[in-house]
Amino acid sequence: MSIEKGPNFLEEIVAEDVKNGKHGGRVLTRFPPEPNGYLHIGHSKSICLNFGLAQEFGGKTNLRFDDTNPVTEDTEYVESIKNDIRWLGFNWANEFYASDYFEQLYECACELIKKGLAYVDDSTAEEIAAMKGTPTEPGKNSPYRDRSVEENLDLFARMRAGEFKDGDKTLRAKIDMASPNMHFRDPLMYRIRHVPHHRTGKKWCIYPMYDYAHGQSDSIENITHSICTLEFEVHRPVYDWFIEKLNIFPSHQYEMARLNLTYTVMSKRKLLQLVNEKHVSGWDDPRMPTLSGYRRRGYTPESIREFCDRIGVARRENMIDVGLLEYFIREDLNKSANRVMVVTDPIKLIIDNYPEGQVELLPGENNPEAEDKGGTREIPFSKELWIERDDFMEEPTKKYFRLGPGLKVRLKHAYILECVSFKKDEAGNVTEIHCNYFPESKSGHDTSGISVKGVIHWVSAAQAINCELRMYDRLFIPEDPSNAEGDFKDHINPNSLEVISNAYAEPELKKAKAGDKFQFVRKGYFCMDPDSTADNPVFNRTVGLKDSWAKEAGKK
Repeated sequence: MSIEKGPNFLEEIVAEDVKNGKHGGRVLTRFPPEPNGYLHIGHSKSICLNFGLAQEFGGKTNLRFDDTNPVTEDTEYVESIKNDIRWLGFNWANEFYASDYFEQLYECACELIKKGLAYVDDSTAEEIAAMKGTPTEPGKNSPYRDRSVEENLDLFARMRAGEFKDGDKTLRAKIDMASPNMHFRDPLMYRIRHVPHHRTGKKWCIYPMYDYAHGQSDSIENITHSICTLEFEVHRPVYDWFIEKLNIFPSHQYEMARLNLTYTVMSKRKLLQLVNEKHVSGWDDPRMPTLSGYRRRGYTPESIREFCDRIGVARRENMIDVGLLEYFIREDLNKSANRVMVVTDPIKLIIDNYPEGQVELLPGENNPEAEDKGGTREIPFSKELWIERDDFMEEPTKKYFRLGPGLKVRLKHAYILECVSFKKDEAGNVTEIHCNYFPESKSGHDTSGISVKGVIHWVSAAQAINCELRMYDRLFIPEDPSNAEGDFKDHINPNSLEVISNAYAEPELKKAKAGDKFQFVRKGYFCMDPDSTADNPVFNRTVGLKDSWAKEAGKK
């Protein structure tokens, strides 16, 4: 697959600013997540862009938690966000919180009140919404819009002191209720929330709104390039208005298209529903688009960074095929993951002419695609093996090149076999296959002169270890589950997880640790799950060797 890197217009903007000496040629970006959930793959694009731009131009990036809504925020999310950023391979220059600036933001609000640019409104949320008007009709001024500066300062101080209940009053900017930009129609600056904050406790009961806190926080930190997603483009005039009226450092906001991925939902609200309603096992369920979910599934930070780099930065919204992300993890693991043999639907194979009790240790390449070839491992070989049930056919078709009566096949890393007989149970199921092997056909030393077209994998029955495989697939069936008819949860893929509890693996996997990644020969890429125990190693399928969804789509 040939993939061209998309043009990065933000890179051009920053380069021009540095060239012209804007802000002294300094570059300081920030990544400002709200700690109300775990980071998902969409955030990775913003992380890679903000940190990448700063690195490219010799600048720095701040991590700032937008913790202005105590109702939904938690320290668990704060720690998970920091872990995910580090896992992606980035380090921030400073760690800040919007709550660090609560006192400064309060003082700035008082300054706007003194300038006659903000007022306390007693209207309810419903009344404010009704007064907003519509995109084609101007709004109406609040009856409280012309309160005196003194009254507004007094009421705002009493709001802070906790005299009023939630929803009793708000602080609004006084801009223009007839503006064609709905966000310019006296936006809310503060609301009352008698809820403890995860950092400030009960010190505050009024909390700033995003549109007010965001620009001022950027300005306080002297951020040079504040990068947001496109839905905030209409908010930029408000961002600029606050900075202009307060006459503070002129941070500037730039917008880019967010990452939309097929077969995926990335709304935090919807992801929280999936977790709370037990459709998944948690935020790090390997089917979730969270970075912790991708990490547990076996994705590497390198593959995600490469994906974000190659999709580029666009000005318009678009939908990226999740198959592209899967392509990059295949490319990465193909070069880094060791090969092992695992049988998922076992049937016993007995080599009649192999010496009873003999065990050979055959060499197997760990990874022929690795730069150093990955070295070799020893694979035990004996008289009794496990092979895949579908590698045997009782009545072989014409182009079937695996095992069947009278057919020959090579065992990977081992010998050529010929099937001589098989046994069935009372239900007619094949239970045992008998073969003869050709001693001269040993891999790497084959002098038999026998030519075969098929190669199958296997494990030695006596030395095999039993393991559990979790065969993860895409969580949703439609390409765009958020816009599919009905509730998005109605479109969950019922086959997104299949558990195979009777798989047999070569003993090499006894050495595996949680997070270790492998290619299971002919099966796909797998990662050892933290749920693993000595008696029950568990492996998550990261991705198949090929895109089976593209194949199915081609049939339709």
